Amino acid sequence: MPAGKSSSHLIPTGDDHKVTPAELFFDLVFVYAITQVTAMMAAHTTAGRIAGSLVVLALLWWCWCCFSWLGNVVRADAGALFAVLVAVMGVMLVVSFALPEVYDDKHGGVDAPLVFVLCYGVVRLLHLVSYWISAPDDPALRSTVRRIALTSVAPPFALLLVGAAFDGRTQILIWAGAMVLDYAMVFLTRGSGWRVASPGHFAERHGLIVIIALGESIVAMGIGMRDYALTVPVIAAAALGILVVAGMWWMYFRKVAEPAEHRIARAEGAERTKLASEVYTYLHLPLIAGIVLCALGMKVALHQIADTKHYDLSEPLHGIVAWALPGGVGLYLLASAAILARVSGRGSLVLLIGGGLCLVGGPLVTVVPALVALALLGAAVAGMAALHSRVARPALGSAAQEA
Repeated sequence: MPAGKSSSHLIPTGDDHKVTPAELFFDLVFVYAITQVTAMMAAHTTAGRIAGSLVVLALLWWCWCCFSWLGNVVRADAGALFAVLVAVMGVMLVVSFALPEVYDDKHGGVDAPLVFVLCYGVVRLLHLVSYWISAPDDPALRSTVRRIALTSVAPPFALLLVGAAFDGRTQILIWAGAMVLDYAMVFLTRGSGWRVASPGHFAERHGLIVIIALGESIVAMGIGMRDYALTVPVIAAAALGILVVAGMWWMYFRKVAEPAEHRIARAEGAERTKLASEVYTYLHLPLIAGIVLCALGMKVALHQIADTKHYDLSEPLHGIVAWALPGGVGLYLLASAAILARVSGRGSLVLLIGGGLCLVGGPLVTVVPALVALALLGAAVAGMAALHSRVARPALGSAAQEA
């Protein structure tokens, strides 16, 4: 929409637009939603249930991304969009309440899977309607909105409704198919009609959601040792968990976020839109998923270390959780490497090798005590952060000069 014009009390943004307090307020419900996803995984630590939880995470991520794109072209803190954000917050809070029952509906209440699907549909509809009324003079964008409604909202929503009528593996598979269809249809239209008005806002917005996810991993550690005595091993485990989270923070905000923002700022038109979509909407999803998986591992590890009545300090992590602890970090590192490769054309050997080793590190975690596993992971992440800083410094300096 041309700068200086507004429609239906929606106010357009400019190149210097920054994240508004209204958007930070909006993110509060997603903090809780991400916490609920980790709790879903911890309640049923089977491969199938964790896969189903990741499907739910992908659907929640889609809801958040919809409004990060909209908030980039229309101010979220003024006019009608703020009212829409508050309405979406209410809907997403209901979604968060439904998450624990989305694959295990309890008797005596509403149908939680159906409530989840209906709320998801409401969020997607509010997003498309807001985009439509924000662009009366942009036929390309309106055409894209129509196409998305017909191909990326209606068919996946119908599949989600069908899946809500089933349970177990069938429900997870149908919902996974709906999610894949939704992502695929939007990917095909990623350069048509959509706009990125402010690269700085877009990068900051996604950086904040990464911080939210990292913060949730800290919350998960606290929940893991809740109702247990504070002991020296618990304090040591907490310190090691913070080391892991700090290393993940360092690699993203010091080595990934800045080059990505600079590259998108240099791009223009459809190229900028495609780049923003691929780097932030798509490649940030495995980044967030990696954090959530690692949070699951740290939560269970803290629980075992704190629960001295049922676990000995020599007890290792078992099953899928043993993979989630290093595997989540591995997924995070590989997603970071993919982002760097997309924005610079050069991959990071440190991130690729480190991410790959973490991704297959589950067997090692099953044979060492949980506290030792946290120590090894903390040392590995800190070492990779230091090594990546030394290797990447000249390349990043050159990129900054080019920008």
